[in-house]
Amino acid sequence: MTLANAYQTSAGAMDNPGQSQALGAAEQPQPFRLALTAPMPRAIKGFVLWPTRNKKMTEPPTPGLGQSETPPPVPEIPWLVGLWSRIKEHKIVQWTVAYAAFAFVALHVTSLLSDALEWPHPVLRAVTLLLIIGLPIVPVLAWYHGVRALRRVSIPEVILIALLLVIAAALLWHSPRPATEAESAKTAVPTSGVPAKLESTEAGFTPAPHSIAVLPFVNMSGDPKEDYFSDGISEELLNALSRLNDLQVVARTSSFSFKGQNVDVPTIARKLNAGAILEGSVRRAGNTVRITAQLINTVTGFHLWSETYDRSFNDILKVQTEVATAVAQQLEIKLAGDSTKFAVGGTRNPDAFDAYLRAQRLYEEGEDSAAGWRAVLAMLDQAIALDPNYADAYTRRAGALLNLSYVSSADVAKTLREQAAVAATRAVALAPDSGYAHAVLGSVGFDALDFAGGAAEFDQALALAPGSAVVQRNAAVHMAFLGHFESALKAGQRAVDLDPQNWFSYWQQGLTFYDARLYGEALAAIQHALLLRPGSPDLNFWLSRTLFASGQVEQSRQLCETPTTPMLEGDRHFCLALLYHALGRQADAEHELDLFKKLERDANPVDCAQIYAQWGDAPDALQWLTKAERLHDRGLERLKADPTLDPIRNEPQFKALVARMKFPP
Repeated sequence: MTLANAYQTSAGAMDNPGQSQALGAAEQPQPFRLALTAPMPRAIKGFVLWPTRNKKMTEPPTPGLGQSETPPPVPEIPWLVGLWSRIKEHKIVQWTVAYAAFAFVALHVTSLLSDALEWPHPVLRAVTLLLIIGLPIVPVLAWYHGVRALRRVSIPEVILIALLLVIAAALLWHSPRPATEAESAKTAVPTSGVPAKLESTEAGFTPAPHSIAVLPFVNMSGDPKEDYFSDGISEELLNALSRLNDLQVVARTSSFSFKGQNVDVPTIARKLNAGAILEGSVRRAGNTVRITAQLINTVTGFHLWSETYDRSFNDILKVQTEVATAVAQQLEIKLAGDSTKFAVGGTRNPDAFDAYLRAQRLYEEGEDSAAGWRAVLAMLDQAIALDPNYADAYTRRAGALLNLSYVSSADVAKTLREQAAVAATRAVALAPDSGYAHAVLGSVGFDALDFAGGAAEFDQALALAPGSAVVQRNAAVHMAFLGHFESALKAGQRAVDLDPQNWFSYWQQGLTFYDARLYGEALAAIQHALLLRPGSPDLNFWLSRTLFASGQVEQSRQLCETPTTPMLEGDRHFCLALLYHALGRQADAEHELDLFKKLERDANPVDCAQIYAQWGDAPDALQWLTKAERLHDRGLERLKADPTLDPIRNEPQFKALVARMKFPP
């Protein structure tokens, strides 16, 4: 039937209903359908299912007269299938994938621009937070607007989304953040690798609430020769923080012992027993310095604070003060008055500061020889020439002169000690609040046999810098010389707590135990030091002496007689002279003493007195002590406490000598 005939037939039937009734069922006219239009969709439980385009539509039979038009039953579709169909219809997956790709590209572009243009770190952090916040918002927008733009975004919706973005960004910005490996690699120790959350919450890790370790800052300048500068900045921050009485700061040697090692922050924290870690990076370009610092709570594993400073090299001292102040505030340390104590002894001359940092690197890591110490002095003299009021440079100079005197002849050593006294006095005059300067002046006083003056300086140093391991360590040894064993042992333990990875701390503690006649504890401390510095000649010498003092003569003999045991030649002759006498081999003992005298000459008369005292030869022992007094031998500082001199301690001549030394009570 043509389209026109169908139209006429339908129209005629509508005008003559009776005629329509007379027609048979087979001749009943069909309802009009325009075959050229698209088929209408079928509704199934609210979902729109469109028929396949190439399939022929099947029309339901027209019901006869008197029959009700009952729709056929619709098959049930599982709700998951329907939900997935709705998700595909709203293009949620496409929107999310597209946003993820956009976020990935945007983040990398921002990172590249940040490195190239040296943007502050918060820029990259802000972009990252915004991209993360946008991730859950995209599927929501797709649900309402992903199908042929059924709805437009209304103004209230825009306002609501903007408010949610601002609130979420503020919360994320100010909330604690776990330290990540990527961030640590950029701003801190490259091998520390801070995981998403530190594992230092294991049982047994209970650091002091106000304890911190300053790790060596990473040199980001691209030149390994600039390591002295990044290390120096780290050490200066460490020294500044150690001036706070309520803060326990791990000393330099322990903090720097992990440099270049593949050790993570939780392990470092446990080994140093530090509740917080300060790490960062330094980039130096001409007269511009960028310092990035971040503070990590090692118990919870989250960042407490981070900041980037872009400053002129001339403001480097100010930046150190700002960082130290921020760290103290984050650790809830009460700052007495202002923060000027952080800058005590420093300089505002950038060239002097640079020379000082170079000297400091040589001081800590250079060769312990006359040439090594003279190289340190040359750099310190340069710093002082650039800034004659540089107190820290004078303090270091005094310490270097003392160390040089220990490896020099007697005549040269006397002159060097006099120069050290001048430098230390100048340092204290320029920076009277510097505990380290007072400690060096105290050591100078003991070497000059001014025990009362030296003790007073150490008391002042302990009051000003209770958090300095160097001050505690030196104070412990010198207080033991005075016989003040209780305070000496306390300071020695404090030094170990502050510098647990430094062999020198355990060695000095061992000497303090030795003078206090606690030989078991002394052996344990010295053996611990040997674990940290195996093969040390000084440690082997004192291990042998402590074994001998504790009655373990045979073990001491084996240690001294073994040629492969690292030990200075003079120290070996000293030990064997004591041991062979104790073993009844007097001829061998006298031979070793003769070798010792030829080697040392008049350098150490107190040592000869100790050997004769152990042999029971009081007259010769006292004769050598008289010689030591005439030569002003600094070994007399051991006169009051050394156990080796106990056999002659009740001799009247010995008591008179002790009285002349004017040891403080």
